[in-house]
Amino acid sequence: MLPMVSRGRSSSSASRANPVFPQYLRRIVKWQQMDVEYTFWQMLHLCTSPKVVYQHTKYHKQTKNQWARDDPAFVVICSLLLMVATLAYCAAYDHSAAHAVYVVISVLLFHFIITGAVMATCYWFLTNSYLREEAPSNSHVVEQRVEWLYAFDVHCNSFFPMFVLLYVIHYFLSPLLVAHGFIPVLLSNFLFMVAASYYHYLNFLGYDVLPFLERTTFFLYPIGAVIILSPILILCGFNPSRYFMNLYFSQRL
Repeated sequence: MLPMVSRGRSSSSASRANPVFPQYLRRIVKWQQMDVEYTFWQMLHLCTSPKVVYQHTKYHKQTKNQWARDDPAFVVICSLLLMVATLAYCAAYDHSAAHAVYVVISVLLFHFIITGAVMATCYWFLTNSYLREEAPSNSHVVEQRVEWLYAFDVHCNSFFPMFVLLYVIHYFLSPLLVAHGFIPVLLSNFLFMVAASYYHYLNFLGYDVLPFLERTTFFLYPIGAVIILSPILILCGFNPSRYFMNLYFSQRL
């Protein structure tokens, strides 16, 4: 049950929560303060039992009074894994060390951090503006809002299984996926369809766990678009694996 306090107290609570983000950034460089074991536990269960992870999010809210993580370990470890995976692609397909550095930096920034910040900002605005339950005017229930950092957490959670599919498994299948022919087109589109659908499903779980949001099934709608689009791309002969690999390693394909 939500705490019963006045709106005036709600605003003061919000003001005390403001230092969370600077503290989060400071902890990025303090490895000894990160819970690495719990982070790997989350990563494993996001791929196998994601609802368990968001059940623990409820416990975190009860103990820390915030939905977002206060530990940047997930972002740091995910970034390191993404860099290692990208280096593996560069070792197999790249032609120079300088270009490999460019690929690693661009993938880390644009595929994960910048895209994540944009997605988090869009969903943060959408949920707070249109999906929050309206409390009665005479109610003394705390007015809750989605934290931006929580929206970024949801993106990171959703990104990790997609990383496993489109960076790790894709790496081992890439000799087949980038080849010419119908089978590579079919397998590549299927892999991207599963990854994109699972990403949006985890987005749904992340926002559905918040008790003050309604109509969260909105986050499942993109899955329908992905499922409809995939057969069209297959019939058109579009190979997403070959397309994205050509963006970085065109001289080796």
